[in-house]
Amino acid sequence: MEEKRHVAVVDFGSQYAQLIVRRVRELGFFAKLYPLEEFAAMGEPGAIILSGGPKSTSEPDAPDIDFERLQSYGVPVLGVCYGMQLLNIKFGGSVEASDRREYGPAMLVPAEATGLYEGISHESQVWMSHSDTVQDLPDGAEVIARNQHGTAVSLKWGERFFGIQFHPEVTHSHEGLRILHNFLLQADGLQEFRIEDFKREMLEGIRRDVGDRQVVCGVSGGVDSTVLAVLLHEAGVKMRAIFVDHGLLRKDEGDEVRNNFHRMGVEIETVEAADLFLGKLAGVDDPEKKREIIGNLFIDVFWDSVGDAELLAQGTLYPDVIESASNASSKASKIKTHHNRVDRILELQAQGKVLEPLSELFKDEVRALGMSLGIPHDIVHRHPFPGPGLAVRCPGAIEAKKLEIIRESDAIFISRLKDHNWYDKVWQAYAALVPVKTVGVKGDERSYEWAVSLRAVVSEDAMTADWVELPYAILRETSHRILNEVPGVNRVLYDVSTKPPASIEWE
Repeated sequence: MEEKRHVAVVDFGSQYAQLIVRRVRELGFFAKLYPLEEFAAMGEPGAIILSGGPKSTSEPDAPDIDFERLQSYGVPVLGVCYGMQLLNIKFGGSVEASDRREYGPAMLVPAEATGLYEGISHESQVWMSHSDTVQDLPDGAEVIARNQHGTAVSLKWGERFFGIQFHPEVTHSHEGLRILHNFLLQADGLQEFRIEDFKREMLEGIRRDVGDRQVVCGVSGGVDSTVLAVLLHEAGVKMRAIFVDHGLLRKDEGDEVRNNFHRMGVEIETVEAADLFLGKLAGVDDPEKKREIIGNLFIDVFWDSVGDAELLAQGTLYPDVIESASNASSKASKIKTHHNRVDRILELQAQGKVLEPLSELFKDEVRALGMSLGIPHDIVHRHPFPGPGLAVRCPGAIEAKKLEIIRESDAIFISRLKDHNWYDKVWQAYAALVPVKTVGVKGDERSYEWAVSLRAVVSEDAMTADWVELPYAILRETSHRILNEVPGVNRVLYDVSTKPPASIEWE
């Protein structure tokens, strides 16, 4: 795609930087994320958005930007959180540093329902996540919105520069998408974005990058690796799809995965490696260590299966990249190491042996891509399942008995959701083992057994998530069946944590 009038998002290290890109694409415009180091190589964008970030503008190593160059583009600029604070400083104002973070929902009160806030409610919920706040405003700056306490949370400098002290890209900002759209309306001639165009470019890029080399594609049966395998198959490159049964799958998962790929006409090879993985994980209770072991073992298994392959293809999505803070230029804080971002993978990347066509996409975009590839609805809309499998749903050391409890409890929970027609209403649902035993009563005798936690969330992109208010009938039936049918469990809990602060998975 031509980049002349695209929307350029400059990354200052926000966990949500790529989510801004995703929102712009959702609004129908082509957007691209640029590390700060690539700011000077953005081409000629039609609009620029400066992301938030974890740093304080008062820190010695705080990210900075070439303000003269930014002004020279002559296009609308929106600063989000850190981006707004930086703009205020560049225009001659000041920012007050604080050790206290304002985190969570706040009320946005626009000064007028025009411009950036055209069509926005007089009081609209937005999502805050910042510590520093704007203090002194430079000459000519205009406060265009405040919060419920009267604090300035949105500024305008001149006609082309805007700032907001909240995250419009997250779903918790109820009218955030409309605010972003209003900003984009300030620009002229922005390039449109269509998933069919994106698919065509991806296929062309894969053929160009792969050439005659053989690709090993790791598949798990999840949406991401499934879409990747079908994409490679559609591109016509030489591919061997490897499905590794690492002993951490859900109940009957292996058979389901093989059947699904058979339906799609994509050949896969199964490697039975449960003993290898569970042996290496024995006694390991640190979640980061578990992820590293699993990620590195995957590479060993792939390489042992096909020899020294020329390319390894992974269904890595943007949340994997940003939460792992694995880009060399990333200024984001590390949340957790994803199994596809371990050191071995990064070493192979440095050698040019890793292919990750989906790494700038979010789950909902991958699903749209999958539908455009003709993947059946029930496959492309399966609930997400992490690469490390049940390892991240079994806090502490992994044991066969614990895995069996999780499998059986999870199968009961998912069956209840499907029978009550709630499976498709939920982004992701599962059962996890709580790593503590509790006292109970079974058969008039004392029991001392494990607790199981049920989790069901709604999300669009896995960057934020909210727990689902499931009908009590589903929870009651699920709890009753688990307590009566799964040996070793005497307590069932329901997780009512949002992301943030909790992650979707337990580890």
